[in-house]
Amino acid sequence: MSLSSTARDAMQDVVRLEGAYLGGRIVALDGAERVPVISPRDGKSIGVLHAADETQVDRAVTIARTAFQTSGWATAAARERGEVLKKWALLVGENAQELATMISLEMGKPVSQALNVELAAVEKCLRWYGELSDKVSDKLIAHEESVLAYSFEAPAGVVAAVVPWNFPLTMTAWKLAPALLAGNSVVVKPSEQTPFSALRLAELAGQAGLPPGVLNVVNGLGRDTGQALGRHPDVDVLTFTGSPAVGRAFMKYSAESNGKRVWPELGGKSATVALPDADIRAAAASAAENAFFNQGQMCSASSRLIVFEDNADEAVAAACEVAAALQPRDPLDAGASFGAIVSAGAVAGIEAKVADALEQGATLAAGSAQRAVVDGLEGGSYFAPVVLDHVDPSSRIAQEEVFGPVLSIIRVGSEAEAIRVANDTRYGLAASVWGSDVGAIHRVTRGVKAGVIWVNCYEEGDMRLPFGGVKESGFGRDKGADALHKYTDTTSVWMKLDG
Repeated sequence: MSLSSTARDAMQDVVRLEGAYLGGRIVALDGAERVPVISPRDGKSIGVLHAADETQVDRAVTIARTAFQTSGWATAAARERGEVLKKWALLVGENAQELATMISLEMGKPVSQALNVELAAVEKCLRWYGELSDKVSDKLIAHEESVLAYSFEAPAGVVAAVVPWNFPLTMTAWKLAPALLAGNSVVVKPSEQTPFSALRLAELAGQAGLPPGVLNVVNGLGRDTGQALGRHPDVDVLTFTGSPAVGRAFMKYSAESNGKRVWPELGGKSATVALPDADIRAAAASAAENAFFNQGQMCSASSRLIVFEDNADEAVAAACEVAAALQPRDPLDAGASFGAIVSAGAVAGIEAKVADALEQGATLAAGSAQRAVVDGLEGGSYFAPVVLDHVDPSSRIAQEEVFGPVLSIIRVGSEAEAIRVANDTRYGLAASVWGSDVGAIHRVTRGVKAGVIWVNCYEEGDMRLPFGGVKESGFGRDKGADALHKYTDTTSVWMKLDG
């Protein structure tokens, strides 16, 4: 299947982006391991990643520290830093098609969603924090005849941001914008699946006026590059989005090095609870759409639909209609609404979990337990949406993240059981409650342990609303004005006045 001219241009730009972004420019990492980056679209290499080792990570951190101390970024007025973020947002918008195509090639997201959802979110995030810059002030504690007391927030120093591949630039922007607005220097380690889009985003930051060395990007594998950042004694804060296992590893690295603050935003096994008086078709359709969006590769995916027995059959039918309408296509096709799974290994994992669910008594209401094939892209990684009914809430499919397009429908008999089932996983990232009885909605939203709860909707909100979870979904929060505090140190001043 031939590539469009935009895709060919993006592929050519990838070759230029093979390396790291250090001191304001793309540089090759001499001696670094070269790792092919395989596109899930067709199973072919789109470029080579330069995997930074401990020495090269140290170089990046040293550059960031020097920029923090000498570039003037940390001491500039917040309004000046905000202007750079706003210029960066404009450049992202101007280059959105190129970035969207790059993301689609890297991780398989439909290019239309990369453009209209992901890049739109990046642009909004950068602009929002840019506009916040002149609205943050120090806190006056006491202003008395003999005492002046106040507290102020200062940039922490060097921040490491380790970001995932599923929303590669959105997650990067959520961390970079507040960290940079606060005056820090940052070293980003993207996922090894999405190295090139992050490098291009960093280039645009430089074009917007970010001083050289304030933002640096190093690529590599988590066990090497990520661990080197986690253990580095001159990293002050580390922010991470990914799996609970890696989040725990970063906290261990912190404990064994300099005690750096670690902000983990981890996985989820989010539930949609459809109460007896809910618009059951709307609730089920929403659950399915948000279980399948981004090919189900979302920590906040609505992967469990909890329904009352009397409404269950109608819910299954509505979910199956959504599944039937979303079939895998070439992610570079402008009309595609469902693309590729990130890798062949990820497809194998989804297959195994669906097969296990069927063995444990679930029934296949829609989809297939085997990988899908897209004509002309037989080497790609594809899996069609699956709806499973009669899922045992204690089964593996109901307990573990699938990170694939699988909706598990769990039938319950009471409100108390619905709350118990919703809470009966180690995660607590997000949930949704559907119904019209305000009292029942209130009881369920108070009873479900989740960092974000939507009512009669899903994945709604804006930059004002913090995003993060509880339990093993971590305690990191992205978005909102409070995110600035993750990247600052608070100093309290008590001044005794003469007279």
